[in-house]
Amino acid sequence: MEKSDIESGVVIGGKELYPKMTESPELRWAFIRKVYTVLTLQLMVTVGVSLVVFFVDEISVFITTTTPGLVVFFVSLLLPLLMLWPLIVFAKKHPINLIILMLFTLSISFAVGLCCSFSKGRIVLEAAILTATMVVGLTIYTFWAVRRGHDFSFLAPFLFGASLIILVFALIQIFYPLGKLPSMIFSCLASILFCGFIVYDTDQLIKKLNYDEYIHAAISLYLDVINLFIHLLGIGIHT
Repeated sequence: MEKSDIESGVVIGGKELYPKMTESPELRWAFIRKVYTVLTLQLMVTVGVSLVVFFVDEISVFITTTTPGLVVFFVSLLLPLLMLWPLIVFAKKHPINLIILMLFTLSISFAVGLCCSFSKGRIVLEAAILTATMVVGLTIYTFWAVRRGHDFSFLAPFLFGASLIILVFALIQIFYPLGKLPSMIFSCLASILFCGFIVYDTDQLIKKLNYDEYIHAAISLYLDVINLFIHLLGIGIHT
């Protein structure tokens, strides 16, 4: 027989993810496991592709010393953005959604690998360890907080506003580089922003998203993790 904690509203020993849960806990847990399975596969592909790009020196030499290499570099940066539209359109059409998702993941993985190849191995390792620590820690915290009745939906307007600021700042940096210190500050603020996105998207995963939106949930968390890693890498580069 389950014991109820009256003060917190949480059923001790049960599978409820948050107080007054009206949906089936088993179905929600199955959805969460499916999302994290897809996310884990994405991250494994990213690590594998990044390691190849990082350790095969010919790839970075080709990118930095030849005109076709520069074209490949810019295409690798633009391709994930172009593939977001078909991902949204075919998000609920199996197996097309998984095929597009794999292509999307491969394109981002190649871009991440290029970013790593321009950095020192020590900096890449530090950024990877920090990213893994933050993702695991924030995920555990969010599940713990949601189980006790906390709601992180209020973060949406703040995250949106901060994203606009980060986007404008990034455009300024591209056309008018401001030096190492502003770049490091930018990377620090962006890292904090994507920590907030991890908490928000995990909250949405637990309580809001429909069961057929597993592709949307996996993409959101994947982009949060990748962006956090890239900006932590930026901090290491500019220190």
